[in-house]
Amino acid sequence: MSEQNNQFHLAIDIGASSGRLVLCSFSNQKMELEVIHRFENGPRRKGNRLVWDIKNLFNEILIGLQKCNEVNKIPSTIGVDTWGVDYVLLDVKDEIVGDVYCYRDDRTLSYIDEVHNIISQEELYQRTGIQFLPFNTIYQLFADVKTKKIRKAASFLMIPDYINFLLTGVKNQEYTNATTTGLVNLVSKDFDNDILNKLGIPTKLFVKPQKPGKTLFSLKPEVQSLVGFNANVVSVASHDTASAVLATPNLDSNNLFLSSGTWSLLGAERKHQICTDQSLKLNYTNEGGFNFSFRFLKNIMGLWIIQNIRNEYNANCSFAELQKLAKEGSYFTTIIDINDKRLIAPQNMIETLDEICQESNNTIPHNISEYLFMVFNSLAFSYSQTIKEIEIITNQTFEIINITGGGSQNILLNELTAKHSGKIIEAGPVEATALGNIIVQLIATKKIKTIEEGRKVVRNSFPLEVYTYE
Repeated sequence: MSEQNNQFHLAIDIGASSGRLVLCSFSNQKMELEVIHRFENGPRRKGNRLVWDIKNLFNEILIGLQKCNEVNKIPSTIGVDTWGVDYVLLDVKDEIVGDVYCYRDDRTLSYIDEVHNIISQEELYQRTGIQFLPFNTIYQLFADVKTKKIRKAASFLMIPDYINFLLTGVKNQEYTNATTTGLVNLVSKDFDNDILNKLGIPTKLFVKPQKPGKTLFSLKPEVQSLVGFNANVVSVASHDTASAVLATPNLDSNNLFLSSGTWSLLGAERKHQICTDQSLKLNYTNEGGFNFSFRFLKNIMGLWIIQNIRNEYNANCSFAELQKLAKEGSYFTTIIDINDKRLIAPQNMIETLDEICQESNNTIPHNISEYLFMVFNSLAFSYSQTIKEIEIITNQTFEIINITGGGSQNILLNELTAKHSGKIIEAGPVEATALGNIIVQLIATKKIKTIEEGRKVVRNSFPLEVYTYE
């Protein structure tokens, strides 16, 4: 059995389209990252449903852990973050009940109005502070109630909590991801039993969410045997956006964050929630953050659209090549509603874009360059409109937008965002989610004391690119 190295920490960072295991070496207040394992992720169709292959996902994690052993870089701690909203139901034998649905599946649509007839949007928003999206966990669980699937369930775990359970055997609800359910009370920081009871969702399935930074014990003996080492698993800020925001290097009350990937999450970090009539009308959310802070933000469709266009045009085309193609279409000025619900999970993205253009009396793109530029330009325009809304709601003017994640590498999108918003754009780091994951591990192991110290380490370790428009 290999011995762990106190210098190394491992982030298991899984997004809705890809996953990676990122090893961090921390010394002299600097981080160095190495991607040990990278793999594709995404929902698969099962009949007319969209589901996750959780078994394959965990197998990829085990492969990544084995690679740590192979290169003799054994982490002392491990943290897991994933996308939000989705979950696993377990029976009394801890076996998965039915399928693990993807949030892009449309099974909730026929139940949303029924939920709001039981509990109004206004009451839900005041209790939870969470925006209304058709895939919110609250609607998914109500669908499980209506189909009677939930009757077989003995426990509920969000995706990262379930992965932690497979690694350690410990069931834990982590706070930042739990808040994405639309079921956690803003005041108690616990699942709201009144909401659960009214919707017929058994309260016995849930335990009180824990603040990130809690160590979950060591790897299970059978996992140790498979990967060749032992390590402590830390419950980090397991919602990937929460982790990304933790590692946004210059974030303070005067700047905005934009986590740019499959989704674009644009907003401000706040000590208190904002649940006004205006924020409800404009559909802003108050997701839980580290130390019970809040991420006041809006979900914007993001690079999911580009990913789909790529798959339909040429799956072998690199994202750098797509960016070059998009620049060639910069004369095409049509802007669409990038948050149109039809873009969540269309059978054909390009045909859906045509449909949206036609309905808006806009010119339909004629070639791939025009499609790509239209999406990038529409994304940047949506960012600028969101920034204006945030400034109105908060009664504050922001000068800097710090863009992190894979989208921070897109020079064209960064330039368009600076142009439309008139703000200074600071781009980077790319691996912000993994870095935020590791920051909590460093706090848990007392190598650093605060998030502010962690952000300073990120600034010391990774340069930023700056974009302005005059």
